[in-house]
Amino acid sequence: MLEALDIGRVQRASAHFLPQVLLPLVSVAERGEPLEAAVEAVVKILGFDSFMYGTSLCTRPSSEQKSYVFTTLPPEWVERYDQSSYIEVDPRVLHTFASAMPLVWDQQSERGRDRATDAFLEDAAGHGVASGVTIAVYSAREGHVVVAFNSARPVIDEFRRFEIARSLGDLFLMAIYFHELFMRLVIDKDLPPQSLGTPLSPQEKRCLMFAAHGFTSRAIASELHISERTVELHFSHLRSKLGVANRQEAIAKAIAASIIRRGELPQMTACAQTIQPANRTHRMTQDLR
Repeated sequence: MLEALDIGRVQRASAHFLPQVLLPLVSVAERGEPLEAAVEAVVKILGFDSFMYGTSLCTRPSSEQKSYVFTTLPPEWVERYDQSSYIEVDPRVLHTFASAMPLVWDQQSERGRDRATDAFLEDAAGHGVASGVTIAVYSAREGHVVVAFNSARPVIDEFRRFEIARSLGDLFLMAIYFHELFMRLVIDKDLPPQSLGTPLSPQEKRCLMFAAHGFTSRAIASELHISERTVELHFSHLRSKLGVANRQEAIAKAIAASIIRRGELPQMTACAQTIQPANRTHRMTQDLR
């Protein structure tokens, strides 16, 4: 959330090219007010229930990537998503690794890949994320940017698909404008991620413990049966939580704080042990395209 941030004001810039539906968000940003209520209002007008913006990028030339998230979803779901490492199987995130085209998804289109994905979809639907549209945004800083418009509707029928197609241009502009806004209000001012100080997830600890033993990202990916790119996302997230610039600082700080111990290798999760090789190969191929 951005409510606790002293973001200040932002100039309208090229906002006169935006559709009318986005003007309330522009006005709030110009006044330097919290964005959440305006984002929720725009998202409702566009036909969705919640919004998520996530980016992983380098904020300084001398530092590695960090992660920033803004969402209108409840904190309970955000914490559950983080601690369960759902980013590894979230079809929305995996799609943005492979394609710049928007993903229009629902429970029917994404189920059946593997048990881990189905478990995520079931849990997400129970928290109001049952379908939606996901858009990848190009970042000049070579970051990974995901914008998700979520709905509690489990199925996108023909009429709903027509509604989405009609508003797709506005969704793209909302994604691009919010990314531009977030970069100006947060990244360019070098404000810390909201995740700073939050606990590492079990999977983030495993990644860090392997790294402390000299494992590369590729080797960690092999051990955990996930893609190398997903490993990099885990490191981006844990650097944000620990408030460090690189992997070496993260290892040193985690050991000093007794978050990890250098003398032991991590135990595999039950989820990682049950991933079938075919699914793993498919996922890694998709992520590294």
